[in-house]
Amino acid sequence: MTDVQTPDSEVPTNQHNAAGESVIKLSYDQRLTNEDLAPLRNQTWTWYNIFAFWMSDVHSVGGYVFAGSLFALGIAAWQVLVALVIGIVIVNVLCNLVAKPSQQAGVPYPVTTRIAFGVRGANVPAIIRGLIAVAWYGIQTYLASVAFGLLALKFWPSLEKYSESGDMSFLGLSPLGWAGFMLMWVLQAIVFWNGMETIRKFIDFCGPAVYVVMVILAGYLIWKAGWDNVSFDLSVGDSKTGWASVTALISAIALVVSYFSGPMLNFGDFSRYGKSFSEVKKGNFWGLPVNFLFFSILVVCTVSAGATVIGTDDAGNIITDPVHIVDKIDNTTAAVLGVLTFAIATIGINIVANFVSPAFDFSNVAPTKISWRTGGMIAAVGSILITPWNLYNNPDAIHYTLDTLGAVIGPLFGILIADYYLIKKQRIDVDDLFTMDENSQYYFRGGVNPVAVVATVIAALVPIGVVIWGTSYQASFTWFIGAAIGFVLYMAGMKYLPKHMIYGIRQPAKA
Repeated sequence: MTDVQTPDSEVPTNQHNAAGESVIKLSYDQRLTNEDLAPLRNQTWTWYNIFAFWMSDVHSVGGYVFAGSLFALGIAAWQVLVALVIGIVIVNVLCNLVAKPSQQAGVPYPVTTRIAFGVRGANVPAIIRGLIAVAWYGIQTYLASVAFGLLALKFWPSLEKYSESGDMSFLGLSPLGWAGFMLMWVLQAIVFWNGMETIRKFIDFCGPAVYVVMVILAGYLIWKAGWDNVSFDLSVGDSKTGWASVTALISAIALVVSYFSGPMLNFGDFSRYGKSFSEVKKGNFWGLPVNFLFFSILVVCTVSAGATVIGTDDAGNIITDPVHIVDKIDNTTAAVLGVLTFAIATIGINIVANFVSPAFDFSNVAPTKISWRTGGMIAAVGSILITPWNLYNNPDAIHYTLDTLGAVIGPLFGILIADYYLIKKQRIDVDDLFTMDENSQYYFRGGVNPVAVVATVIAALVPIGVVIWGTSYQASFTWFIGAAIGFVLYMAGMKYLPKHMIYGIRQPAKA
């Protein structure tokens, strides 16, 4: 006797696929579906897994330098701490907002955006976010690889001729630099290739482990410097007062939000695994306000004590890069431990923020041809091709490239939030996310919502203009500018434009 399958019957899937076991129905269109993008069969992550995710996301060379730099803005220490707390609380609220639709549907960020951009139009935010992740992935890998080069020179000074001070280089990077970069590249690829369950275990362990080593490193430097030489005010020169201190405080708050804008946008890639939305919110609370504040205090203790123990750089500036702090420590054991810690920490943040995201994003573009693993490796190869060391070492290039790409993140966020909470009233038809039926509610006009696309373009042009022609202070608010304009334009377009301009001649049955 042959089983009769209804349109909602499930297609057997690989129970051990990289992104987790999923549910695929016969009615799902192959052009929109694969095992990695389909809804999860089981959502098992607890609040601790989300907490560990944020621990891994915060700990990195870039995060260390960023947090340390806020204490050098020329404002009082208490103002910096206020900015950190307010900024991270804002991030916490925004992450909860973007987490809910993906947790509710059990799908990653690019699939969630289909509710606003359309089943085909969702490739617009996916490609944008994927490109940003590729750039940051390369830069973070390069920053961590520098540590290996410095460590190698400590043990084998004869390698100096193969370092940046030597005559040999290829595409702007020395042989020693290439060795360190490719070592980091391979280590990250190995962890990623083993799938989300391995990534979960990796960040569950690395988050706390990195903290232990960071506390030890801070304790060592404080012990060498003496507690009296540890100051929470790392401002250089005259401290700002009056209105200047207020504007610097506001700028610091905006910088915190902007720093987390990338992982915040695609947080749905991880919240989809949450057992419940309450578990996700609990993990966000411990992983963002609590974790980030403690991390920031630890950073300033380390940088402040380090200034006493190892001094300043050649220009007389306080060293905030942990790799260079560790490199100048006389104790070899401490140096090795520090380098390995920052390498592991950077592997963690790169995987969760810049590897998993483009894996889903690029897979969404061509589900039948690009799997989650393939999407991730496209991003990894792309991170080499952009030669991130040249990008990072050219302040103008990195400013215009990353700030311009980052200016587009705000509109994408604003549009998703407007659509899910105000237009769709927190309702998602999961099956409609995977159909090309013209009468489905996410098909819009030819599979694309023109309102979302136009709102993204207009809302991105304004902050991009600020990046190009504005001041660095104004550029710190590009995320907020883009998000606000995108939110307003999308709401206005969906409310006032004729339905046929949005949905075409045929109207969606559930619109």
